[in-house]
This record gives sequence, structure tokens and C-alpha cells, in this order.
Amino acid sequence: MAGSVAKKCLSPLSLLTRRLSAPEFITQCCYHKKKCLSPLSLLTRRLSAPEFITQCCYHKKVVDHYENPRNVGSLDKNSKKVGTGLVGAPACGDVMKLQIEVDDQGKIVDARFKTFGCGSAIASSSLATEWVKGKTLDEALEIKNTDIAKELSLPPVKLHCSMLAEDAIKAALADYRLKQHDDQQEAVRASN
Repeated sequence: MAGSVAKKCLSPLSLLTRRLSAPEFITQCCYHKKKCLSPLSLLTRRLSAPEFITQCCYHKKVVDHYENPRNVGSLDKNSKKVGTGLVGAPACGDVMKLQIEVDDQGKIVDARFKTFGCGSAIASSSLATEWVKGKTLDEALEIKNTDIAKELSLPPVKLHCSMLAEDAIKAALADYRLKQHDDQQEAVRASN
């Protein structure tokens, strides 16, 4: 039983409050076959709540993007070369702002994010900014939440985080295209 992999990760609260048998506990702590502390050290070592949750529930890629987020910050939202997407999930309270900067050839040269939410939401937006850099607008539009979720090994209960990241990319692209369309209309009016 100790070597098997859990099909569904228990919530951190469940891990802390539920009475689990030793095999169930070990299975939950080794979710997605990720390296974790040995079962004995989990039971004998004093872990802070964040350490405990990290060791038991999140894949190492999520932890990496959470602890070392890439491209955090903001770009000039008034710039015509910057598209801003702001999305939220009322059910869980996560809010994600993703910005892209596009060069004259239509390639995304920079991306930044700010996210208020859980570790999976932060990791999803961090990964999304890495993936959009260097892509054309059409290529960035092809990034799907399923790709983000698969890369981060998100459990089903956290799939909404990858959906937010996809929605943020789409919103940023739409904002950028709207700014370009407005510029074209202004140029036409100026020439008349």
C-alpha cells in the first residue's frame, strides 16, 4: 500500500484534521510519485503548516513556481504595445493579472503577472508567462489550461487555476488587439 499512488489528493485541511491510517497518510503524502520526506520523518519531525502542505499535496513543479515565481510585476498598462488581462474566480477568490508586451513583428517579448490566490494559481500564472514569451499572438492563443495543468501535475480540485491562467492569456491578447484596432481607427480618422 505504501508504494501506491493516490488517485485524489486530500485537501490540506483534511490531512490535518482527518484520522488516516499510516498507509493512507503515506499514499497522500507521496501524491504524483513526487519525492517527499520519508513517512517516518513526516511523523517524527516538526513541520510548519506550509512545509507539511508542501510535502503532502503539491507537485515539485508547483512548489518551484510558487517559491521562485517567474516574471512577477507589471508593465505599463497605458502602452499601446501592452495587453492586460484581469480575471478572477469568485468561487475561490483567486485573482490573476497577466500582461504581455508585443514587438512590431507581433511577437510577445515580455510578460508579467500578479496573482492573489493559492500556490497552484501562482504557479499557473508563472508558467503561463514563461510559455507566452517568444510566441506570436496566435501561438499564445493555442496555450490551453489542460497543457498548464498537465505540466504542473495539478490535481482535479486545482484545475480552475489553470483555467484562470488560460483566461488571463486570452484577456491580455484581446486587450492588446483592441488597442491595435483603436489605433487603426484613429489613424483612419486622422487621414480623413
